[in-house]
Amino acid sequence: MGPTSDAGWGCMLRCGQMIFAQALVCRHLGREWRWRKDCREKDGYFNVLNAFIDKKDSCYSIHQIAQMGVGEGKSIGQWYGPNTVAQVLKKLTLFDSWSHLTVHIAMDNTVVIDVIKRMCAQDHPCDVVGTPNNGFVCEGDMDMVLKWKPLVLLIPLRLGLSEINKGYIETLKHCLMLPQSLGVIGGKPNSAHYFIGYVGEELIYLDPHTTQPMVELSEDGLISDDSFHCQHPPCRMQISELDPSIAVGFFCNTERDFDEWCQHIRKMAQLREALPMFELVERQPSHFCNADALSLTPDCFDTKKLERFFDSEDEEFEILSL
Repeated sequence: MGPTSDAGWGCMLRCGQMIFAQALVCRHLGREWRWRKDCREKDGYFNVLNAFIDKKDSCYSIHQIAQMGVGEGKSIGQWYGPNTVAQVLKKLTLFDSWSHLTVHIAMDNTVVIDVIKRMCAQDHPCDVVGTPNNGFVCEGDMDMVLKWKPLVLLIPLRLGLSEINKGYIETLKHCLMLPQSLGVIGGKPNSAHYFIGYVGEELIYLDPHTTQPMVELSEDGLISDDSFHCQHPPCRMQISELDPSIAVGFFCNTERDFDEWCQHIRKMAQLREALPMFELVERQPSHFCNADALSLTPDCFDTKKLERFFDSEDEEFEILSL
């Protein structure tokens, strides 16, 4: 019999659920949507909740995340880092036909514009002409239409060795201010948080470390949803206390959103006294074997290199003297 609780090991998995739940809210309900207690919600809202409920057949349940993590070398009950949970969530979207997302994980601190645009602009089949399919309306007599698949962009980063390099702090603040921001998953060593903003030199975060019983579906299939929402003000911590291993998230519902995001990132790169956290390039650099981590093959990387590629947040660093 497996674990009956995620206490002590599930905080980063829960943070992964939080950032992805925000992506689904933006995708299906809109970024301006806000939850109001005792207010009747749309079906799409309950569909989002159902995707994360603690049942093994829910698409993004902790059961699915933990089980999929086994393929990333993480046994059930083992603590995840930001990169691992990002890789797992990307794999789980393959089973989410309702949301119809493109999830791209930018490795090596590099975001390649051409690769992302090719991934998001793909042919999508229509079941019946003129009827909605996964949220997209197909028109005319075409069996296939070209659409932009909404993008979830996750960028795993290491912003220092044992502590965050102060040169990245202003850049991190600007990322949290972008209209496409989904926030940041990270925290302190072995204690994960979901960061949603900042005030001055403090980060605002949601803390998954309050344990509670799992939510059961009612007889009519509805969910008691109070425990899915923060009933008290979010927590704060000094930015300087942030563990340097993080993953930054963004959501671009349209190609225009992505183009605007690229413009914001280019402007951020020109900030004085602020180090860029990642590089934005038009084309895939020649030294990249394949920009899509999930399509890597043994011909590109041997097993040991592939393991290091996926588990960058677990690497041990050694400072060599010259």
